[in-house]
Amino acid sequence: MVWLILGYINSSLVATFLRHQTFNEDPRYILFIHMVINDGIQLTVTITLFVLSYIFYKINVSFCCFFILVAVFTTRITPVNLASMAIERYIAVCEPLRHPQICTVRRTYIVIGWMWFICVAPDITDLFMTLATESLSFFHESVFCIRPNVFKDPILAFKRQVFDIIYFSYVFLTLVFTYLRVLFAARALSTDKISAQRARNTILIHGAQMAMCMLSYISPSVEIILQLIFPGRISEIRYANYLIVYLLPRFLSPIVYGVRDKKFRKYLKMYLVSNSCRVKLQTVAPLNKDGM
Repeated sequence: MVWLILGYINSSLVATFLRHQTFNEDPRYILFIHMVINDGIQLTVTITLFVLSYIFYKINVSFCCFFILVAVFTTRITPVNLASMAIERYIAVCEPLRHPQICTVRRTYIVIGWMWFICVAPDITDLFMTLATESLSFFHESVFCIRPNVFKDPILAFKRQVFDIIYFSYVFLTLVFTYLRVLFAARALSTDKISAQRARNTILIHGAQMAMCMLSYISPSVEIILQLIFPGRISEIRYANYLIVYLLPRFLSPIVYGVRDKKFRKYLKMYLVSNSCRVKLQTVAPLNKDGM
């Protein structure tokens, strides 16, 4: 149900983006729709893996590698994408005259390409090292599909922790710097308390979403600690971790960056209304053919 609801919302956002040229030429909306597509892939893969784990418990190692790697890539990209959006907003607010020259459409797509590279490259080496160290028969076995059961080398776990610290530090410092600067600029430029309050509320909502997304960097360590404290609650811990760290931030993304945006909300309403009218016409047409 969660996947269907979010899938419908995200597909509506993507369709609205594609139908209107004004969004295709704005770096802010390009980064936003990239995050929507990335989150859609992440949710599809992780929910499929979650359901398969409940139904079959153990699945083939080769399929498990694919699911885990795609889930890791797309999970890592979301906070980095949010940090890129924060930088774009910082330039728009604090350097408005230079924004059109710095934040071009071409540079935005280059940034997206770099995002995928820096998020994919560290973890794809896990697969190569596993292929080099494990026998071919291992990839024909069935395991409970979690990362330690597939990428078992202790060096890989240490490498993952190092890269998690690097990503966490980069995203955290970027968010603190950009949002403090945007907050001070919003206060300085506001002519009344209402607009200043709105700016502060928006920044707080964005910060809360990014904080939840950044939990993905520390959630594996927290999950291990909780399993040591509550050894009989492993399934409940994993379920709660999945809801808080992976699902809840994906619910906030369409709301914060789509529905709350006046410009995007206007065209989204037009798209939803036109779709509902088309469905009504399609249901009425067969009745008219029968003379009813």
